[in-house]
Amino acid sequence: MRTNAVICEYNPFHNGHRYQLERIKEKSENPITAIMSGNFTQRGDTAIINKFKRAETAVKNGVDLVVELPSVYAMSSAKSFAEAGVKIADALGCCEHLCFSVEESNQKLLYEISDAFESESFNEEIKLNMKAGMYYPQAVEKALFSISPALSEAVQKPNNILAVEYLNALKHTDIKPLIIKREFTRHDTNEVTKNMASASNIRKMILSGEDYSDYIPKNKPDFSNPADINKLEKIIIYKLRTMSAEEIKQIPDVSEGLENRIFSAVREYNSLEEILMSIKTKRYTLARIRRIMLSSLLGITKDELKREVAYIRVLAFNENGAKIMSEIKKRGKLPLIVNVADGYKALAESAKRTFDIDLLSSDIYSLATDKTESSGLDFTRAVSVIKE
Repeated sequence: MRTNAVICEYNPFHNGHRYQLERIKEKSENPITAIMSGNFTQRGDTAIINKFKRAETAVKNGVDLVVELPSVYAMSSAKSFAEAGVKIADALGCCEHLCFSVEESNQKLLYEISDAFESESFNEEIKLNMKAGMYYPQAVEKALFSISPALSEAVQKPNNILAVEYLNALKHTDIKPLIIKREFTRHDTNEVTKNMASASNIRKMILSGEDYSDYIPKNKPDFSNPADINKLEKIIIYKLRTMSAEEIKQIPDVSEGLENRIFSAVREYNSLEEILMSIKTKRYTLARIRRIMLSSLLGITKDELKREVAYIRVLAFNENGAKIMSEIKKRGKLPLIVNVADGYKALAESAKRTFDIDLLSSDIYSLATDKTESSGLDFTRAVSVIKE
């Protein structure tokens, strides 16, 4: 059996995600494996509900198997996020396609952008642009403009920079890309079209108590105890105030003196919003700064991010998912963890360190909700088996 994979956050799972899965199934009969972020996301935020509920919802709405993208990689730059997700897809041993959506109508441009990254001079120009004060996407845009304005314009569209990183990472595997044109609402906007709304808009509705029911599947999870990063405000400030500038410097995304800006800001300001706005510049985006702050809480360092993906951790599956898991056991390149207690014991020490951060992320995440759950939820919460 072969599978198609999607790298996702499902934060939360909505009608647009369901539409994507339907389009994938029109193009391929393979069952679908979702490689999903855990409790914290790439934008440097808490997921609106925990990974277990999001995984269940995904399987109830078209996904067959959900495995976790470890927190170390889930809260990293687009490049590291994409590379880790693709490595997990490749490690399944049975993945035929990586499926992702883009807003770009002319998908040929994405391949041309990906090919540009093979040029040493192009990558050198990106480095020079970043040294000049640009953040990574801006540096890429400018480097592409010197090749073609059309390429520079294409990479500015939401999801396209991530799509290019997927294409780059796939070159080191036998997995083929399967690209779906994104329809209806644009990424990360307040637009509403028919029964479609962006995930960011739905999160705002949930946290503000608005009616969001038209935009998510009817078999929705319980959103009565959503997480909010602002509830972690005091422990984030506490953690950063106990760190030296040198310790902050070891966190991923911290470079070229940013540690000093953070060190000063957490001592001068007393709210998360004030700290974020005092650090933010054109180069240092809010998402990047939030990732740094959450990484400090979880103890994620640059050394942790350098570790190779070391396991495949299952969160939920159905009957087809069970068949995929059988294939992974036969052909997979990494340990498949279904029972956390047993799987954890069998891991190498370096892999345990990555898994420890996933365990801690569940404990910290719970503090961002109104109803704090007991510690060790990863050991007590069984994998969800969804029956048709």
